[in-house]
Amino acid sequence: MRGINILTLGFLSALVLAAFMPLQAVQAGDEQRAPPSARSAGTLSDQVMRAISSIQELMNPEDENDAPDLDRAKEELDRLYERRYERMNDFEKSTILNFYTNYYLTTENIPEAIRIFNQVLTIEELREDTRLRALRSLGQLNMQQENWRDAIGNYEAWRELSVEEDVIVYRGIAYSHYQLEELLEAEPFWILFMELTADTGTELSRSDYSFLVGLYFTLEDFPKALEVTNTMIMLFDDPNDWRNLSAIYSGLDDVERSLKTLNVAYLKGIFESESRFLNLSQSLAGSEAPYSGSKILEDGYAQGIVEESEENYTTLTQMYMIANLFEEALVPATQAAVLSESGDNYDTLGYINYVLADYQASADAFKAAIDKGSLSNAADTYLFLARALLELEEFDAAVAATKSSAEAGDSSDRENANNYERFVTDTQRIHNTLAERRQVVSDFYESYPELN
Repeated sequence: MRGINILTLGFLSALVLAAFMPLQAVQAGDEQRAPPSARSAGTLSDQVMRAISSIQELMNPEDENDAPDLDRAKEELDRLYERRYERMNDFEKSTILNFYTNYYLTTENIPEAIRIFNQVLTIEELREDTRLRALRSLGQLNMQQENWRDAIGNYEAWRELSVEEDVIVYRGIAYSHYQLEELLEAEPFWILFMELTADTGTELSRSDYSFLVGLYFTLEDFPKALEVTNTMIMLFDDPNDWRNLSAIYSGLDDVERSLKTLNVAYLKGIFESESRFLNLSQSLAGSEAPYSGSKILEDGYAQGIVEESEENYTTLTQMYMIANLFEEALVPATQAAVLSESGDNYDTLGYINYVLADYQASADAFKAAIDKGSLSNAADTYLFLARALLELEEFDAAVAATKSSAEAGDSSDRENANNYERFVTDTQRIHNTLAERRQVVSDFYESYPELN
C-alpha cells in the first residue's frame, strides 16, 4: 500500500525557507547589526551575509519575471561551504545547510536533502525550532524513500524534543509501522492522528477511516472494523463501505447480516461488477432463496454487467432448478448448452424437459449431449435417454440406450443399465400384449345398427 502521499516538495521547501527569517531581519536592520568581529552563535558575519544574500537572490529572485538560477546558486553555495564552513559559527552553519536543503528539495534530489538534514542535526548550538523542523522533514523524506525505520526514529526524536504533538508525526509513525508490518504498533498512532486532527477542527477524510479499517481487517479484529465501518456509512454512505460491511459480518460468522447488507447494497443500486451480482445471487440460493437469487442474476444480465457466458447461464439454470422452476430454467439451460464445449449442459436441458414431461425434447437434448461428447457421466446420460425413449414408446431405441449406458459406465452403472433394460423389455412385452388384446377386442366388436 503505497498510495498515501506523505510529502510534497513545495511544503518542505516552505518549511526550509522559514529558517531564513533571522537573515531577513538582519538585512532589514543593517544599522543595528553587531560588529563583524562578534562571533556570536546567533549572528552572520559580513562575508557570510553577502554570500548568502547573493545565493538567496539567485534561488528566489525579487522580480517575479526573473527565473531562478539554481546552477549558479549551487556553485556559490559550494564555494562558500568549501572556504568558510569549518570557521563558521553554528548559526551560519545552520543557515548555509538550510539553503542546501532548499536547493536539493527544489531539484528533487531527496537522498542529498536527507544527508544535509542529518548534517544539520550535528550542529551543537542548533536552535530548537530548527532541530524540530529538521527532524520532521527527515521523517517525511525518509518515508518518501521508503526508509521506514529511519522515519520512525526521526519522528520519535521529534516527539521527545517537542512540547506539542503534530498530526503529520502521528500519521507518519503509524504509516511507517504499517509498511514494516508492525500493525499493532501502527494502530494507536493512527488513532492519535485521527483524534488530534478532529481536535484541531479539521475534518477527517474517508481515506483516514479506511486506513484504520484496513488495519483491523488485517489484524482480523472484526468488532473494531465493524464499529469504524458503521461510522463511515453514516458519514459518507460510500458503496465500498456497504460492501466492506458485508465482508465484516462474514468475518464475524454472521451470515444473515452479511447477506442482508449485500442485499441493501444491491437495492441501493451500487453493484457495479459481475462478482457482486454472482456473490449475492448464489448466497441467496444457498440461504433457501434461490428464486430471489435468480432474479438478481437476471437483473445483472439486463444491466449488461453479468456476462452472457456458459458458466453464468449454468449458474442461473441451477438456481431455477433449486427453486423447482423448471420452465424458467429452460431458456438459460438452452443458452448454456449452445455455448458449452461439452455435452453436459445438453444433458441438463434433457433432464429439465424430462421433468416437464416433454419427452421428445428431452430425448433430442440427450442425443445432442451424446453427439457433442466430453460428458462427465456418459452412462447416466444414456440411461436418461432410455427413460425418455421409453415414454415415447420407442422400445428398441431405449434398449439400445441401456446397452450403451452399460458399456460407458462402471460395474454399478452396468447393473443399473441391465436392470433398466429388463424393465424396458418387460414394459414392451406388456405394451405388445395390451395392443394385441385391443386388436382382438376390436375384431369382435360389432356396432349397433343406426337408429332410424
